[in-house]
Amino acid sequence: MPIVEGVAFDLTFVWGFLIALAVLIYVILDGFDLGLGMLFAVEPERQHRDVMMNSVAPVWDGNETWLVLGGGGLFAAFPLAYALILPALYVPIIAMLLALIFRGVAFEFRWRTERWRGVWDVAFIGGSAVAALSQGIALGGLLQGITIDKAARAYSGGWWDWLTPFSVTVGFAVMVGYMLLGATWLIMKTDGELQDRMRSRAWILGVGTVGFIGVVSLWTPFLQEGYFVRWFAGTRILLAVMVGAAVLFLAFLMFRALHIHRHDYWPFILALAMFGLCFAGLGICMFPYIVPTEVTLWEAAAPYRAQLFMIIGAGILIPIILAYTAYAYWVFRGKVDPEAGYH
Repeated sequence: MPIVEGVAFDLTFVWGFLIALAVLIYVILDGFDLGLGMLFAVEPERQHRDVMMNSVAPVWDGNETWLVLGGGGLFAAFPLAYALILPALYVPIIAMLLALIFRGVAFEFRWRTERWRGVWDVAFIGGSAVAALSQGIALGGLLQGITIDKAARAYSGGWWDWLTPFSVTVGFAVMVGYMLLGATWLIMKTDGELQDRMRSRAWILGVGTVGFIGVVSLWTPFLQEGYFVRWFAGTRILLAVMVGAAVLFLAFLMFRALHIHRHDYWPFILALAMFGLCFAGLGICMFPYIVPTEVTLWEAAAPYRAQLFMIIGAGILIPIILAYTAYAYWVFRGKVDPEAGYH
């Protein structure tokens, strides 16, 4: 709809972009947090676990802000998509939310007890793993397609349609990718023996992440005809080759940074860049659909006046959230002191 003469402003596209941005920021910020939780399982020493947890203690609970923004934005700006996607993915989404709640409780309670500390450590590991696996399964379930009744504007599939070999593969891919983010985060935030261990684990997790990216990327175009056409029809195959080459180049730079030991922050930045590139590929794959390949952004959108009303609030709140998030990470930058903590 035009704002002034000759200038068009598509609020539906803007809202789609904002929700995608919120999800990407959540994946980046909470991804290394969940990955760190899963890495607890291979770090039995109490001091190392304390350092790992203290590296995210000042910022971890703010990361869920972006998950709330993404889910709330979907409900408000694209109510039809919300009504179709949620019933199809109730099980993994509810599992994710319960895991995040249990994980948050474990995060605080492990510092309050000696007798039950081991129990809460297991809860922290389990909550992180289930949340990561559920997010990947939900993504896989969405990508493979959702059965809907367009006439009734409702989900018409079964309770377990989301559970397929593809969705489970994406679930494990997300777990391995999050652990890579967690390992590279700890390389940046720690030193000494713990950093050396994480550097070694980042090599293994990096190889696993690149392998999963390859498997999922080659599998996805064969899920829907629209995906195949988007990536492989005509000269578009060049785009697929370019994206694949870019992922491999970033992976090469990350492994090189892990080997050189010069700048501890580069492995984390390059791992984030790989995630960002994969997210861009996901956007290319899905656009313009919000429910692949059934409902487009514009078909699922709320009325224009509702979108306009909400964009005013979003325009005020999102910069504030970005500002305080950036400030929190800036204040707590640098290495974690093993002798200090926030509990």
